[in-house]
Amino acid sequence: MRRALGLSSLCLTVVAGLSAGLSGCMVVGPDYSRPAIDAPASYRETDPTARDLAELAWWKQFGDPVLDALITEAVAGNYSVKVALANVDAASAILMQQRSAFFPQIGYQGKGQHLNLSNQSEINGVQLGSTAPNSQTTYSLMLSASWELDLWGRIRRLSESAQANILANDATRRGVVLSLVGSVANAYIQLRSLDEQLAIAKRTLGTYAESVRLFELQFKYGQISLLTLEQSRSQYEAAAAVIPQIENSIAVTENSLSALLGRNPGPIARGKTLTALMRPAVPTGLPSQLLERRPDIDQAEQQLIAANALIGAAKALYYPSISLTGGLGASSSQLSNLISGGKITTALGATITGPLFTGGLIEGQVNQAQAQQKAAMFNYLSVVQSAFADVNNALIGRIKLGEQVRAEKKRVDALSETLRLSTLRYNGGYTDYLSVLYAQQQLFPAELAYAQDLGQSLAAVVKVYLAMGGSWIDAAANP
Repeated sequence: MRRALGLSSLCLTVVAGLSAGLSGCMVVGPDYSRPAIDAPASYRETDPTARDLAELAWWKQFGDPVLDALITEAVAGNYSVKVALANVDAASAILMQQRSAFFPQIGYQGKGQHLNLSNQSEINGVQLGSTAPNSQTTYSLMLSASWELDLWGRIRRLSESAQANILANDATRRGVVLSLVGSVANAYIQLRSLDEQLAIAKRTLGTYAESVRLFELQFKYGQISLLTLEQSRSQYEAAAAVIPQIENSIAVTENSLSALLGRNPGPIARGKTLTALMRPAVPTGLPSQLLERRPDIDQAEQQLIAANALIGAAKALYYPSISLTGGLGASSSQLSNLISGGKITTALGATITGPLFTGGLIEGQVNQAQAQQKAAMFNYLSVVQSAFADVNNALIGRIKLGEQVRAEKKRVDALSETLRLSTLRYNGGYTDYLSVLYAQQQLFPAELAYAQDLGQSLAAVVKVYLAMGGSWIDAAANP
């Protein structure tokens, strides 16, 4: 048995050496090279105060520990992130399967068999003779090994494609984290904006309620007309109708934010008010840096790499495939003697197979792989171009929203002064209540619009960071 084991080891050594010598022959198919990108030299809109902050945890610049805690909780508890992580693990398992073909596949088989062999024979229905059945029992144990030589790089190309798919899935995970962090920040800013709008509505409602109370007393003693009283009541009810709408939006936003956190619907803790939130600095960077910063670009490129490798795997099917096989076995009529006294069998062989005529099967696979690679390349170029547009849109959006907020603030200040002067003139008897009513009707929605636009201007800075990407994604995913 030791002699058989030694012979088997020698056979496997020969197989390994032959495989190592032949497997480096050639790798068919194109090697990957990144397509040429016509990147603009700069963005359309620039900010002289911009700093290179795209690699930092930008949400901490808001200066709100509650927001920081919400983002940490979301990355840990969000189910979309967990799904993306599971997809990365699945892609890694596929790579493990592909790489297994680099190694010999070794297996075993045990068999026990009992046969009854009869000597009885018969001609034209007449039995010629008969003896007792002859029983035979055999036991066997076989170790087998097979190894496909990767002469043309088919296995290497498949492994290359699987490796790229892992990186593409990881880029998808990073993209989920990017989107999640941005969604949590935007939802929190929107929540604080709604809180501000609710405070404005309640404050306005309180002012209107006091006016109604005074006018009811004045009407009781005949100092004002019923028309003035009803105008005041109408203004009060208009403000009262806004409050349930804002409260509904707050509840919906809280529930959406809870889902992002991986929680059941419920209330969300608050930190700083909308006006107390600090405004993050604007990040800077060159358009060409997006190729390394944005997860969606990385994902598209890895998909292109995977598709490019499959061309080589398909072309390798044109060439012959060589497999080496080896075996070591023992057989005996007694199970107890199978290892020590059984008959030893060894085998070593090689198999070569290749196509002669396939009716276009292989050509079709190559054409399919080439078409898929071309589609992946165009998708990559499209994603890159869209990324440039995203950053430009985010930068100009932040600038224009800032201008809009400043204009809204001046409008609110002007309307507040108009209301103050109109009230003084009405109290002095120089004008009727319609001027006061008109000023109130203008001021209330202007204050609501200002609070809403202020929140959108903060969210515009978030959009710039999301558009530029950066290693902050990894900082968020691994706090």
